[in-house]
Amino acid sequence: MRGRLAGYALAAAFTACAFPLAAHAQPASFGIASAPADTAQALRIVLGLTLLAVVPALLVCVTSFLRIIIVLSMLRQAIGMPETPPNPVLIGLALFLTLFTMAPVLHTLNQGALQPFMNGTLGMEGAYAKGMEPLRDFMMRQTREQDLALMIELSKAPAPQTVAEVGNVQLVPAFMLSELRAAFQIGFVLFLPFLLIDLVVSSVLMALGMMMMPPTTVALPLKILMFIPVDGWSLVLKALVGSFH
Repeated sequence: MRGRLAGYALAAAFTACAFPLAAHAQPASFGIASAPADTAQALRIVLGLTLLAVVPALLVCVTSFLRIIIVLSMLRQAIGMPETPPNPVLIGLALFLTLFTMAPVLHTLNQGALQPFMNGTLGMEGAYAKGMEPLRDFMMRQTREQDLALMIELSKAPAPQTVAEVGNVQLVPAFMLSELRAAFQIGFVLFLPFLLIDLVVSSVLMALGMMMMPPTTVALPLKILMFIPVDGWSLVLKALVGSFH
């Protein structure tokens, strides 16, 4: 009985102490902040996540990566080793060459668009317009007039009177088409010396009566032997970077 009374007394004392605290407690606020700074920060986060999703497509469509990776792949085929160097090596090398060729464009884009947008001094539309200016200038320098006219004709858009009137919808595919053409031209030149080695090896083997000997078995070491002394990789990479203007 005494234990029950002691328990009741303890509960009553706890309740008496708890009610004053509850009376002075402030109700919790679960409202969503609507300050402009919070909204801008949220927009920046959403934009950053969106860019992470579309960066691979942008890398192929609006940079020099497309021409570089195609030329390196064709060089690998011309040597006669379809899997060597492996794809990760070629992609990594192409990424670094893209960074070197696009460095002035990326610097201008960072200083004129990205940094002001991250600091909150430039809105989203203004940052997009400022960021597209150096990219459009780079793509326009690499794009042939014939390819641009073809894309304008295919899109059934009105003929632009100035460069500023050319839409990105026409400029980006025209740039990609010009890059494909330039890459295949460079790849054709790279194929010629290796093709000559294949022809010479085939002719020699036929003259010696070695009809059952695969020419590629003999030609592959000769191609590598020719490619290494002339420092072929350095020559190809230097020519690739110098092909952009």
